Amino acid sequence: MNLIETKPLVFTAQSKKTFFMRMLICKYVFEHGKIPLNPFNTFGYFLYELVDRDFIRNANNNLIARCDEVWFFGDIADGCVFEIEYAMKLKKKIAFYKMDSTYQSIQPCLVDDLIFENEITTDIEKLKQKIKAYQQI
Repeated sequence: MNLIETKPLVFTAQSKKTFFMRMLICKYVFEHGKIPLNPFNTFGYFLYELVDRDFIRNANNNLIARCDEVWFFGDIADGCVFEIEYAMKLKKKIAFYKMDSTYQSIQPCLVDDLIFENEITTDIEKLKQKIKAYQQI
């Protein structure tokens, strides 16, 4: 293995409901030849409330800006909706993966098959159309 080989950096976005899967998500990215940057591994859950949450949101957005790709795992949470739109604005490659509670369950997911959490206030169908149009560019 070449220990100084440059590989794409992937921001891994996920719901707090799948916090327990963060290490398996990183394993998945590594096994696909890329370097994971998981915000839950970097900051925990909002740095355990030691700083204002907006500092963490800003840090996450800075990480997205520096990554090559943004991958979304599991159900789409309200924070992930912003991250999807921000990644598209920055012209990042985006990908979606469905999963349940096991590593073996992680599989690529089509936009039409995305599941959104109940708290989402965004027009989901409009967002899906935006994502599809973006992925065709």
